[in-house]
Amino acid sequence: MTAFPASRAPTDEAGERDWLRLARSERVGPVTFAELLRRYPDARAALAALPELAARGGGKNRLRLADEGMVAQEYDAAQRAGARMLALGSADYPHNLALVEAAPPLLWCLGDPAIARAETVAIVGARNASALSLKFTETLARDLGAKGYTVASGLARGIDAAAHRGALQTGTVAVLAGGVDSLWPPQNAELYDDIRAKGAILSERPMGYQGRAQDFPRRNRLVSGLAQGIVVAEGAERSGSLITARYAGEQGRDVMAVPGSPLDPRAGGCNLLIREGATLVRHAADVLEALSRLPDAPHFLESDKGPWDAPMTREDAALRDTVLGLLGPHPVDIDELIRRSGASSGFVSLVLLELDLAGRLHREPGGAVALSI
Repeated sequence: MTAFPASRAPTDEAGERDWLRLARSERVGPVTFAELLRRYPDARAALAALPELAARGGGKNRLRLADEGMVAQEYDAAQRAGARMLALGSADYPHNLALVEAAPPLLWCLGDPAIARAETVAIVGARNASALSLKFTETLARDLGAKGYTVASGLARGIDAAAHRGALQTGTVAVLAGGVDSLWPPQNAELYDDIRAKGAILSERPMGYQGRAQDFPRRNRLVSGLAQGIVVAEGAERSGSLITARYAGEQGRDVMAVPGSPLDPRAGGCNLLIREGATLVRHAADVLEALSRLPDAPHFLESDKGPWDAPMTREDAALRDTVLGLLGPHPVDIDELIRRSGASSGFVSLVLLELDLAGRLHREPGGAVALSI
């Protein structure tokens, strides 16, 4: 995967405000955001182009840019809280997460962003964890920290909190479903303060945003994306921990699990993962051995050469109709669209971008696309 180029990231407050406004604008998701910055030199230029692109895609209603007043409120609230913006492509943005498909355009960070280094392991598990699993998790996190690894988790009750406590002195990152200033659950308030002082708290959500049930799977995807591998310490067969493990597998991360008694439903998910091929974890050495087998991650681009110089291609209307005719309600791979249409990759990408901004495109994981019904 080609990394987002560093030269696109904002370098001053005005650039950060434009970046935030583009990210919060209607129909601009992570993939669309990256595609816009593929074609425009900065967020301000992309913002100016949005209405025309959406109109060309057949949007029935004028695309709404994020309200400048609301963007200013969010940005100013972050400054008051002491939060920093980590823009995709910047040196402070977590390295592993930047290489994930549909990486968030920005994160808000309380604490030290350098804690979210490449050598990170995620540890997740049950909220109603057993005492034995809590003890094991805290020891595992402490031992991994002693070997130079940061530990990432979601600051939930149970296993998440134990993982953070174990790694507090060596480096831990908490990812929240709400804004970085919106603590949940409240019983982790002291741990939240400790992580802010000694580690890092991250969120892609606006300041003051209260996480809802639908926000936690997205949070879980960020937890796994931050890491080279993920350890499920305890979790039922149908749990958020297994959702995180599934995300980790899709992201190419190593999936590991701690075995448990088949009589304890809280261990059912871990045992299932091991049966399906996850690495069995008895202690930190098992985690380190698994991570040592992973290939090196690609580095950031040092310039805008190659695919990030995609031109604003304007091929003829007949070819545009050909591309549109190949799209339907069933997902099709973008490479297949390019091959069957005979259009350039840049032109196909432009047509898809226009449809996306018009609200007429659905993107599937892995890059397939379909017309929205």
